[in-house]
This record gives sequence, C-alpha cells and structure tokens, in this order.
Amino acid sequence: MTTHIILNREMKRHTIMRPNTFAGPVRLARLLAIGVLLVAGTSLAGCARDNMSTGALPDDYRTRHPIVIAEAEHAIDVPVGSSDRHLTKGARDVIRGFAQSYTNSATGTVQILLPRGSANASAASALRKEIRGALVGAGIPANRLVEVTYQADPYGDAAPVRLSYTAITAKTAPCGNWPKDLVSNTIENKNYENFGCSSQANLAAQIANPLDLLGPRAMSPIDAVQRGKVISDYRGIDSGGDDPGTTINFN
Repeated sequence: MTTHIILNREMKRHTIMRPNTFAGPVRLARLLAIGVLLVAGTSLAGCARDNMSTGALPDDYRTRHPIVIAEAEHAIDVPVGSSDRHLTKGARDVIRGFAQSYTNSATGTVQILLPRGSANASAASALRKEIRGALVGAGIPANRLVEVTYQADPYGDAAPVRLSYTAITAKTAPCGNWPKDLVSNTIENKNYENFGCSSQANLAAQIANPLDLLGPRAMSPIDAVQRGKVISDYRGIDSGGDDPGTTINFN
C-alpha cells in the first residue's frame, strides 16, 4: 500500500508538471502573434498618409520653383515679307499691344532689330519708319527708340523685325529639369523635381504688376458722392415707412 501511494504521488507530480513544460513555447507564440499584428498596423498607418503629412515634406514645389521679381526681356517678332511695302492691320495691332505693355511696365529704351543680308532686308528697312510711327503713336517717346541690325540667313525663312525691351517681371526658373528617373524615385512619396514648375510659371505670367507681390498699392480717395448714394439706398430699403425708397436690382 505504501508503494502504491508513493507511485500515485509521483504520477500526480508528473501530471502537474507536464503542462508547465509547454508554457514557454505558448507564450512565445503569443508574443510573436502580437508582434506581427503591431507590425501590420504600423505598415497600414504608414500607407494611410493624409494631405497634411504629404504637404509637409521639405520638397514643396513652391519652395523649389519660387516666383521671383527680376529683370527680363520682353520681345515680339513682326513678320515681314520680301514684297511688303506697308504694315498690315494685324501687324499694327500687335505693335500697339507691345507699346501698351511697355508703357505699363518699363521706361527704358526699345530696340528695333532689323535683319541684314536676308531676302526681305530691303522690305524691313522700308517698313522701319512705319514701325517707329506706330510705336510713337502708341505713346512711346521717339528718343527711346534704338535701331539695331542683326545678321540673318540669306537662304532661310523670312527674317522678322524684332521689338524688345527689358522690364522688372515676375518669373520662375526655366522648367524641364528631369535629373532622376520617376520610376525608381517614388518610394519616399515625394514630389519629383519638375513637379509644379509649369503651374508656378503660368501664375507668374498672369501677374499684371509684379510690384503687387512686394506690397499693397495706396488706396484711392473716398468718393463722397458714391458713399452718400450707397447710404441713402440702404436707408431707403430699411426705413419701412410710406416712402418706398430706392429699389436695387441685383441682375
């Protein structure tokens, strides 16, 4: 009997200790499962990037392609045929538009570049007086016009008469810079080098007065008559009396 009891105690002892031998692997498996879930959640969180995170990257296109105020050349080409003896109506309109742009943005000299050695050189020389007259008639002083000749190809296309001046202009650096391959440079989810350049260039070209980027203009004097009319119309609508007042139509 004694031997039987001892054996039972040993069997119980083995029965109790047997599950503990697997406690380590079970805990390790649980820890590995938790680690896998954490890594998966971190990966998903990294993929779900909002606009604020993407916009906060240091390669912002507004910083990479800034709009600057600098001196730039403004030029147009007036086509001249070898048989032309007078400016066409379309050419006169283009010259007047060029002169208007000059008077709004510059006060320096205007160069008139005439071709030399081309088939239409004689016609261009004959039209230079009309070109000067169109510029002066549009408001450019005659003493600011400078005539210069340039060597043209005698066998090429008709060389134009170029009008040019320099003025302070809002502009960006030239676009078209592709230093890296777009396919192999998208892992970091950053803008590529040329991204946003055309938008910045178009925005700069639409600015009529580049000085508006530097500071606001002075306010014009108050129109007392117009202010009185607006106040009178406002009081007439809100009076609520017998006088119907003034009716404003928002058509």
